[in-house]
Amino acid sequence: MSDTDSFIDEVTEEVRRDRMYLLLRRWGWVGVVAVILIVGGAAFNEVRKARETARAQSLGDEILAALSENDSAARAAGLQGIETQSAGGEAVLNMLLSASQIEAGSEPDAVASLNAIAVQGDLPEIYRAIASFKALLLQTDTMPVADRRLQFEALAAPGAPLRLLAEEQLALIDISEGNVDAALDRLQALRQDAEIGIDMQQRAAQLITALGGEPDPLVAQQG
Repeated sequence: MSDTDSFIDEVTEEVRRDRMYLLLRRWGWVGVVAVILIVGGAAFNEVRKARETARAQSLGDEILAALSENDSAARAAGLQGIETQSAGGEAVLNMLLSASQIEAGSEPDAVASLNAIAVQGDLPEIYRAIASFKALLLQTDTMPVADRRLQFEALAAPGAPLRLLAEEQLALIDISEGNVDAALDRLQALRQDAEIGIDMQQRAAQLITALGGEPDPLVAQQG
């Protein structure tokens, strides 16, 4: 390599370095800000997780303290005094509260606690359906039959998580209204449902027999 080529290479390298330093002086702050944001974001997430954990532990301690009461009315009162900061925590609290209210003989209050869960739109459907189902069972003797039928029909909609249990309750409503044929048709269809469990299948067969019918032979169901 000649001296001229060597000199050109050195000048070229110097120009590259000068450009790099210029870029760093002009845009280097972007990298610094990016690092700060990444580190700050990680720290914020850790703090948020720690706060959520602390809240959950505090809620658990309060619930356990309330449930330690021997008297059901005292348990219900203790649970009612607990404040929650999440939809899930509120649902758990209301479910436990309804159980204590039932034990205390305050079924209207238990129904209100369960209905509070049923209308929480940010909860998974299964939890809302369970709460609604339990509330309806508690109102067997107090809610008009037509209203109960309407609500159980909503729970029996295709794809609903408690569809089969709701169908069973609708058959019982048919029986209470003296509509034996409708009850038999519903129970026979229920026994043939591909999703039915053995226990419910047996209950349906027993009801059919008690109503004077004969359970249809089970159709082979593909797994």
